Amino acid sequence: MCNNINPSYNGSLNPSSGIIKGDTNSPLGGTKRGLHVGILGAAGYTGGELIRLLVNHPEAEIVFANSESNAGNPVADVHEGLIGDTDLVFTDDMPFDKVDIVFFCFGHGKSAAFLKEHSIPESVKIIDLAQDFRLSAPGNDYIYGLPEINRNHIATAQHVANPGCFATCIQLGLLPAAKMGILTEDVAVNAITGSTGAGQKPSATTHFSWRTGNMSIYKAFTHQHVPEIRQSLTQVQGTLDVAIDFIPYRGDFARGIFATCVVKTEAPTEDIVAAYKEFYRDAAFTHYSDRQIDMKQVVNTNKALVHCEKYGNKLLVTSCIDNLLKGAVGQAVQNMNIMSGIDEKTGLNLKASAF
Repeated sequence: MCNNINPSYNGSLNPSSGIIKGDTNSPLGGTKRGLHVGILGAAGYTGGELIRLLVNHPEAEIVFANSESNAGNPVADVHEGLIGDTDLVFTDDMPFDKVDIVFFCFGHGKSAAFLKEHSIPESVKIIDLAQDFRLSAPGNDYIYGLPEINRNHIATAQHVANPGCFATCIQLGLLPAAKMGILTEDVAVNAITGSTGAGQKPSATTHFSWRTGNMSIYKAFTHQHVPEIRQSLTQVQGTLDVAIDFIPYRGDFARGIFATCVVKTEAPTEDIVAAYKEFYRDAAFTHYSDRQIDMKQVVNTNKALVHCEKYGNKLLVTSCIDNLLKGAVGQAVQNMNIMSGIDEKTGLNLKASAF
């Protein structure tokens, strides 16, 4: 049965479980680093960011960081920001019998192919950061890992599909409007992302001399994250018979996403703001701001910020995240925490690089 949509969603954010850090009933057995983790595809940007978070996570121990091309090399030789933080060495081994959870940091399409060729014990939980299992389909048991709407399902999941970076930012901007039922006309979305969103392997559009001082659009109206955005908005609103007209931009910076969404509605501003604040009242990392927001407020954190303004019958929603953290591995660690019955903020108390 497909479980990545919660058919009984009621807009509330309930606690992930009755287990808290240090509880004797916790699967971690208290505050000991008892959560054993494996990482596949550990040499890329998401792999490096994940290692950065986990080496400082009080409950997690990295058992292996797999990279066939870098096997035998120190992790800090590839992810140089980790010099002095870890003596971990890349390996081509995959001892799944020694881990509780494994992260797939593959490129899109590789996770499904990997699972066809390798056997992972049923007891091992999987968090996939690619897009392979994000969409509802027969036989897909992956829970869509957006805690703001699926926390309870994530808490009992064996497999989680981590949301896409653009999808996370845009959904968090629109989900409260969906809960209000006001997405009744086509929604115009523009969002700009940093170069790290394109992965570590250099390409023509990530090369510094092309990217610096430059800006461009790509995959206008056809971006691969639109279906998962529609899936979540439909989950919350019930039906969605409008277009999500999404135009993505490549930005002249390394990390972060800033999105604007325009929704036509006659709903009063005060009702909209109240609905947004209520929707995210219990969210661990997503916050409504009464003031206009900027991207530096979230870069290097797992936070998402959202702000609304009304211009006549047009609602302008702005949202921003760090594409590598709330848009990727920060949210993945948040999901790991929820799946493991520990405080979802554990290991994610990061300061924004606001200056």
